Amino acid sequence: MNKILLIEDNVEVRENTAEILELSGYKVMVASNGKEGLDILKSIKPDLIICDIMMPVLDGYGVLHIVSKNPSTAHIPFIFLTAKVEKMDIRRGMNLGADDYLTKPFDDIELLGAVEARLKRTKQIQSEYDANISGLDSFFNDAKEIESLKELSKEKRIRHHKKKTNLYYEGDYPNYLIFINKGKIKTYKTNKDGKELITGLYGPGDFIGFNDLITQSDHSDSAMAIEDSESYYIPKDDFLQLIYKDRSVASRFIKILSGNLKDQEEKMLHIAYNSVRQRVAEALLTVQKNYGAEGKKFQFSREDLSNIVGTSPESVIRTLSDFKKEGLIEIKSNQITLLDMNELTIIISRGY
Repeated sequence: MNKILLIEDNVEVRENTAEILELSGYKVMVASNGKEGLDILKSIKPDLIICDIMMPVLDGYGVLHIVSKNPSTAHIPFIFLTAKVEKMDIRRGMNLGADDYLTKPFDDIELLGAVEARLKRTKQIQSEYDANISGLDSFFNDAKEIESLKELSKEKRIRHHKKKTNLYYEGDYPNYLIFINKGKIKTYKTNKDGKELITGLYGPGDFIGFNDLITQSDHSDSAMAIEDSESYYIPKDDFLQLIYKDRSVASRFIKILSGNLKDQEEKMLHIAYNSVRQRVAEALLTVQKNYGAEGKKFQFSREDLSNIVGTSPESVIRTLSDFKKEGLIEIKSNQITLLDMNELTIIISRGY
């Protein structure tokens, strides 16, 4: 039985919605505000969250923001309930990572249709995929069924490497995530005396190049085949779309990358989130320098900022929301004021 967390402050709407869902075979947990909902999430992980936007204590935007940052809940599909029909409110929710929204009042068919669609999509993308090229192709094909990922390219390619052939060198710019299908690969650093320090040994089912791609920095070591090998090259743009465009896809992709090892999965999510903070901080300082005087407001679209950062608008919006809560920036009427340029500079240098 699928479990649904319903967060709604209006008693009548909450009870009516819960009744419809329960009669349709779902187990429903209810909360009257965002804080209560998050308390429930500490002990129970639902298959879907339905959440009102305008609530006391903690609104729906705050709930979604916290859910998206937690590795244990980031994959849960999220549907907003809203009495508002303004496009800006809907866009804000979707940009923050909501999967769908329902405008009140809604009927039984609208509610159940949205719930069934989200659960079906999540079940599909959360399937187990074999740790080989066929499994990866299946994952990519499933991901392309999602609207925001229809532009994934078909340019993934298989490459063969003779023994002692380099896949890349330290200092090269990373353009691909590399999946090892056959053989063994070593990564290594070379000191100024020409001596090698092996930094990792990898075999079939392993990925290399994740950290350098996510931080968009030059390769920190070299990679060489230590026996005849076969690998699968995933273009950088596809990799970044899979990480940042859709929460459920990103969660499943990171599980694949980490080999379903919990510690590694959390480490990868941490790296992904913190590298965005670093890049957004750098972009804000660059835009401030080029377009506005220190301490003055400047206007710059989220889309343009995301192009500078190299990630999706929703990731930029989430990070700007973090910076605002931390007192680093102020946002009013789409105008941004940098309040603590020193701390933004520190974020760039330390990476988080």
